[in-house]
Amino acid sequence: MTAPVFVVEHFDADGGGRYVLDGPEGRHAVSVKRLKAGEDVILTDGAGRWADCVVLAAEGKDRLIVQLDSVAEEPRAQPRITVVQALPKGDRGELAVETMTEVGVDAVVPWQAARCITQWKGDRGLKALAKWRATAREAGKQSRRVRFPEIADAATTKQVAALLAKADFAAVLHSDFDRGSEPLATAELPDEGEIVLVVGPEGGVAKDELALFEEAGARAYVLGPTVLRTSTAGTAATALLLGRTGRWS
Repeated sequence: MTAPVFVVEHFDADGGGRYVLDGPEGRHAVSVKRLKAGEDVILTDGAGRWADCVVLAAEGKDRLIVQLDSVAEEPRAQPRITVVQALPKGDRGELAVETMTEVGVDAVVPWQAARCITQWKGDRGLKALAKWRATAREAGKQSRRVRFPEIADAATTKQVAALLAKADFAAVLHSDFDRGSEPLATAELPDEGEIVLVVGPEGGVAKDELALFEEAGARAYVLGPTVLRTSTAGTAATALLLGRTGRWS
C-alpha cells in the first residue's frame, strides 16, 4: 500500500524541514488514520505538486508534524482525457465522478443534455457541482493521486460541441447498434493532445445533439455489445482509453 495522501494549500516548512499538517486534514491524519512517528505520508495540492514526507509526531487530535525535504511536480499525462458526463439521476453523478477519478480521468465536464431528467438550476445546481468537486477531491486522495481531475462548470450542448471541435480525438458513446457505430476499442488514438469523450444520459444522445457533435468533428462509438448505464460508461471508456494509449503500461 502506498502512503496516504493529504491535501495542503502550501508547502512552507520551517528551516529544518518540519511541516505542520493541521485543520481537517490534520484531524483525519491523527484521529482517523492514527498515524505514528516513522510512517510515510504524501502531501499534495491536488494540482500536481507533492512531497513525500515522514511523520515525526502527532500533537493533540489535529496536528501532524512531518519532515518535508523537497517538493516535486508530476507532469501532465499524455494524452489528456476529458469525459463530458450527462447529468445522471440521484447520487449516480457522484458515483461516476468517484470511479472515473479512481481510474485516472483528467477532467469531467457536467452536461445538461436534452434527455437529462436531472436539472442543475440556481442553488441546486451550485450545490450539485460542489458535491462533484468534493467527490473528485476525496476520490483523488483515496486513489493516491497527486493531480486530481478538474471538474468544470456545467456545459450546454453548444459548449460541448466547441470543446469537441478543439479535441485531437472526439468521440460520442452511442448505443444505437443499428447505426453502425465503430468500437471504441479499435479507434485510432493520438499519442498526445486532448481526447474528449461524451457520455449521454440514460435516454441516449438526442439526434440533433449527435448531429451537432458530428458537425464539430466527433464520431459515434460503442464500448461493446451491451449497454452500460451513464454512471458507469465513462469509467469503462476511460479505462479502455488509458490502457490503449499506454498510460497504464
